Amino acid sequence: MCGRFAVTLPNDAMAQLFAAAPANTLPSVPNFNVCPTTQVHVVRSGENTRQVLPMRWGFLPHWYKTETAGPLLINARAETIAEKPAFRAACRERRCLIPATGLYEWTKDQEGNRLPWYISRADDMPIAFAGVWQNWGKEEPKLSCAIVTTPANARISEIHHRMPLILEPSDWALWLGEEGKGAARLMQPGAEDVLSWHRVDPAVNSNRASGSQLIEPLA
Repeated sequence: MCGRFAVTLPNDAMAQLFAAAPANTLPSVPNFNVCPTTQVHVVRSGENTRQVLPMRWGFLPHWYKTETAGPLLINARAETIAEKPAFRAACRERRCLIPATGLYEWTKDQEGNRLPWYISRADDMPIAFAGVWQNWGKEEPKLSCAIVTTPANARISEIHHRMPLILEPSDWALWLGEEGKGAARLMQPGAEDVLSWHRVDPAVNSNRASGSQLIEPLA
C-alpha cells in the first residue's frame, strides 16, 4: 500500500514537468510527511490542457453521505479496481497522476518496533503515482483521489507486499486517457531497478512530524 509520502518539487516546476496548468490553491511544498485526508497535488486531463489541482487524499464514493461514512479509501488495488463499485467508474473515466518525491513504508524488528524506510526513484526524478479521482457531494462538491497499488516486485517485497503503481513519463498520456484505451496494461509492478530506499528516523512514525530530516538516511 501507500500510506504516507513526500513532495518537494515546487509547484511551478511540477506544472512544467507535467505540462499542466496549475490551480491557485495548490498545497504548500515542500511537505515531507503527506498524510491521508490532506490535500495533495493531482494531475488530470482537462478539455484543452492538463491541470494540476488539489484533491483530498481519500477517495469518496458517491454514496458516502459524509466523509467518514465508510472506510478511508487511500489506495485502490489494481487487481480489483475495475470491479469494485467504489472505483470502477473512475478507473474507466477519471484517472490521474499524483506527484511525489518519495514514499514511506515500514517493517518491524523482533520486538515489534516499526522501522520506517524512505523509497524514491533511483534516478532521483520525481515519482508519478497512478491514481483515480472523484467529484463528491452536491452542495459543495469536493475532489478526492486514491493511489493505485499493485503486488510488490521482488525487491520491494523485502519491505512490503504491496507498492504504488509508478508510471514512467512515456505512459502518462495513456493513463490520463489522452491516447485512447489500453491503460489496463500499465497496471503491473514496476521494474525492480526503478526504486531505491534507505532507513530513516522513527520520528516519521508520527503523522505530525515535519522537516527535511525525515527523509535523511538513518545514521
